[in-house]
Amino acid sequence: MKSINPWNGEVIFEHRADSDSIVNNKIIKAEVAFSKWRKLSFEKRAEKLEALAQKLEAQKAELAILMTREMGKPIKQAEAEIEKCAWVCRYYAKNAAAFLSDEIIQTDAQKSFVRHNPLGVLLGIMPWNFPFWQFFRFAAPSVMAGNTVLLKHASSVMQCAKAIEKLFLEADFPEGVAQSLIIPSSAVQSVIENPVVKAVSLTGSEFAGAKVASQAGAKIKKTLLELGGSNAFIVFEDADIEMAAEKAVWARYQNTGQSCIAGKRFLVQEQVYEAFKTSFIEKLEKLKFGNPEETDTKIGPMASVKLAEELEKQLQESVKKGAQLTLGGNRNGAKFEPTILEKIKPGMPAFDEELFGPVAAFSKFSTEEEAVKLSNESNFGLGVSICTNDKSRIKRLIDQMDEGAVFFNELVKSDPRLPFGGIKNSGYGRELSKAGIVEFVNQKTVYIA
Repeated sequence: MKSINPWNGEVIFEHRADSDSIVNNKIIKAEVAFSKWRKLSFEKRAEKLEALAQKLEAQKAELAILMTREMGKPIKQAEAEIEKCAWVCRYYAKNAAAFLSDEIIQTDAQKSFVRHNPLGVLLGIMPWNFPFWQFFRFAAPSVMAGNTVLLKHASSVMQCAKAIEKLFLEADFPEGVAQSLIIPSSAVQSVIENPVVKAVSLTGSEFAGAKVASQAGAKIKKTLLELGGSNAFIVFEDADIEMAAEKAVWARYQNTGQSCIAGKRFLVQEQVYEAFKTSFIEKLEKLKFGNPEETDTKIGPMASVKLAEELEKQLQESVKKGAQLTLGGNRNGAKFEPTILEKIKPGMPAFDEELFGPVAAFSKFSTEEEAVKLSNESNFGLGVSICTNDKSRIKRLIDQMDEGAVFFNELVKSDPRLPFGGIKNSGYGRELSKAGIVEFVNQKTVYIA
């Protein structure tokens, strides 16, 4: 396994995979740690999580540059990611005890309630696009609930994986509470099947999600899947066009477009289509595309040449089927120019598939009903952004959109205070908020006659 800088193609580090014996020892260590960690009070666990937040903040610069060099994230966005990880740690340090307090339920019993107990050792299978955030949004609630966690990270960001494990130890977490498994994807099934591992959380592709879910299901183990998205970004004629264009550009090109919740299909009402497109292009051209280590860079390279090649194929196939290439479209290694496609429609990869990179796909609609139909005409259901100033329309559309989240006059984003997750091929289960911490606990009914 190699860490390769996508900006210049240099091999940063080569990683030796953990042997089967090392993996088994880590699983055993996680089980031993769980037996003690679960007995600690919420207050004691919160102290550790606060210390972890402080370590993240203190090491923000070095962790950010590590991320930038391993997967190409613009450095300022990498620093913001580390800050968000500290936020989610503090959020659960503050709220976990209340979220998991006994839930009193009035019945015929003298006393009846729901007690929340940790499950045990959890496996987190995480992607490369947000190397720290994806793990911390799973780990912070999980360890606060009393579980211990194993991280199987993407092979391309193993230095980030090692840094995460080191952070936990530096924050004085007991050994075994959070560990990284340096293993290829081919070795994951044996970890899932290990009886010590009680549940699995995966953020990744539809293919990976289906495979992991089937492996865990065969062993009757719970899974949480946060998979792809092809979010619509809908602009109605009554919207603030300048605001909508500004939100839309960031929704598409943040993290070089490599985000499951990025706006990908831009559905614009025909009366304002040209005005929106013009404003979108003007704002896009102000974003610097270049070396991700430079602080003014907003769009960097894609995370690997392979990923850029896959995006290029989707782009070319969409053009063959009638899409219009309006801007960009050129690739050099992992560097992919910010791109705009127009006239997209069902049947094209740009409409039907997830474009995981800096390509915005534009389409017109005439009526509200058509906008809803086009948005919902997707195998994904992670989130949708809707720009409108019509309050009655907002009320109507909340229940019509087939998504895990509906954001009005804002880009779809994750927030520790709000549940996060999708429906359809975007997965199931919820992370963050109270919903995220109760995903991996035993909700135990207690009845005292």
